[in-house]
Amino acid sequence: MTRETFNVLFLCTGNSARSILAEALLNDIGKNKFKAFSAGSKPTGSVNPLALELLEKNRLSTKGLRSKDWSEFSRAGAPFMHFVFTVCDQAAAEPCPLWPGRPMTAHWGVQDPAAVEGTMEEKRRAFLKAYTELQRRISLFVNLPFDTLGGLALKRRLEEIGRAR
Repeated sequence: MTRETFNVLFLCTGNSARSILAEALLNDIGKNKFKAFSAGSKPTGSVNPLALELLEKNRLSTKGLRSKDWSEFSRAGAPFMHFVFTVCDQAAAEPCPLWPGRPMTAHWGVQDPAAVEGTMEEKRRAFLKAYTELQRRISLFVNLPFDTLGGLALKRRLEEIGRAR
């Protein structure tokens, strides 16, 4: 049985680290089933170099990754989103735009690796921790039995994934 590709939007405040990592991970892990996007409520305008370094080290594509405003995905002509996940607490607390089609939403909060101060090694460890947490959650997500889960059961599973460490 073939089904449509699910579009997924990952939201964060700056769209420079966590949401970018999630976009790249889902586009790799969920290729042919999912198409991931990312955006921020107050985008920094650039992708954090440590996020790019980690993605490249793990042989994930960084092509097309950019920091962008979430309003891009609420405009006419934007891709229809099936799922919208916030990956930072600040973005989860902000009033989001109305997404066309009322996608299923969940909060998958991850500590901000870009906010870590310290040595370069400490910063890289923070990025790796965020990457690993997102990778685990995204792997759980792509392996959900979408064909057999009803709306409420799916929503519950998405929320459980958001609590997975």
